[in-house]
Amino acid sequence: MSNQEQVQVTAHVTHCEAGEEIAHKALRFLTAGSVDDGKSTLIGRLLFDSRAILADQLDALEKRAAGAPIDLSLLTDGLEAEREQGITIDVAYRYFATKTRKFIIADAPGHEQYTRNMVTAAAGSDAAVVLVDITKIDWKASPVPLLAQTRRHSLLAHLLRVPNIVFAINKLDAIEQDTDVAFANVKASLEGFAAQAGIEVKGVIPVSALRGDNVTTPSANWPWYQGPTLLQVLEALPASDERHDGALLHPVQYVTRDSVGNVAGEGEATASGTGHQSRAFWGRIAHGAVKAGDEVQIFPSGQTALVAEVRHSALVVDQCEAGQSAGIVLDRQVDISRGDWIHTPGSIKPTDTFSGTLAWLDTEPAVVGRKYWVRHGNRWVQARISSIDSRLDIHSLEDREAGELAVNEIGRVQIQTQQPLPVEAYLDNRISGALIVVDPTTNRTSGALLVK
Repeated sequence: MSNQEQVQVTAHVTHCEAGEEIAHKALRFLTAGSVDDGKSTLIGRLLFDSRAILADQLDALEKRAAGAPIDLSLLTDGLEAEREQGITIDVAYRYFATKTRKFIIADAPGHEQYTRNMVTAAAGSDAAVVLVDITKIDWKASPVPLLAQTRRHSLLAHLLRVPNIVFAINKLDAIEQDTDVAFANVKASLEGFAAQAGIEVKGVIPVSALRGDNVTTPSANWPWYQGPTLLQVLEALPASDERHDGALLHPVQYVTRDSVGNVAGEGEATASGTGHQSRAFWGRIAHGAVKAGDEVQIFPSGQTALVAEVRHSALVVDQCEAGQSAGIVLDRQVDISRGDWIHTPGSIKPTDTFSGTLAWLDTEPAVVGRKYWVRHGNRWVQARISSIDSRLDIHSLEDREAGELAVNEIGRVQIQTQQPLPVEAYLDNRISGALIVVDPTTNRTSGALLVK
């Protein structure tokens, strides 16, 4: 089918089917925590109990077990190196559904070396389930000392604006007695840490990922706990959503062209005319909404135009809103390419100097004055760290003086970019308020930068 025929048979729907799409929005959540806390086993248990495992997968696991209990962690640890070492290295995504909701799970590594992968998983998540292995900590102490990775992953999820954080205290089945006391002590320590860090906790749940206690079904082994299961908590959590009201901000990711009307290329290229090629500027709307007839402005050129048409997938729609992927067709030819922004006229305030929170992920430390590449939306520019104001002590949660940031450290910094960018506070918008930092020599992703 030609491009022209595709356009002619394109259907027209209203509002991007927004009401139905948002009402059935899947919950994206990650599992986080330290090494061997049971994250992969927990996900395997969710998949197993929800019958989201294919028959051939189950047969392979049973053959591998050779009569022993099935190792559910193998459902997510797909890399050979992961299976050999018994650790998670890369983020593994899995999908399952219950009668009430769909879920997208990200199994994030617990090892400090792979913290960057945990940050990747957290950046687009609606919730984080932070596992705490009770066998690794002194639950009889007061207060109970938490592992560094438990604190670090919780803080990173909070900084990355993951709106729902749930703690799952795992491996309580390994404690022969006083499980109620152990749970209460660890819960008190977690809630104290969360209150100090400003983290709103949506639940603290005792679980055994290996045995299945309180994961999808209530545990008969712990009568002292009458709260919800982990799955019940997840089913009730809201999915995060960017604001739909206010000004439009639309990052251009790619441009498509198709023929409309008579022969492509004949006549003037106006969206309402015939015999032209229309261009659609695609991206995921950061905030606001767009509909035909809206006046928009382009960053960085400053040119203005009217929206002639809005597309969603292969459909022409009346309107698209924040969080949805949209193709915007303008009423006239405007020079727009990947990395540009389409916005409501006068609604952005580009700047080349701003402050932010930097989560450093590279083995080479972040130093003042060194040049890096930063990506904002789909635009790459050069930038440098003009100052490092402080470093966060993950144990005391206090700011310390710092001349550099080492791997896995979090600090407050000042940034200067080579060109102005339409940045916004990360607390206001996760798309326009986040940048990634790349080392120009190694091309490694060196850090995640959240604008203040």
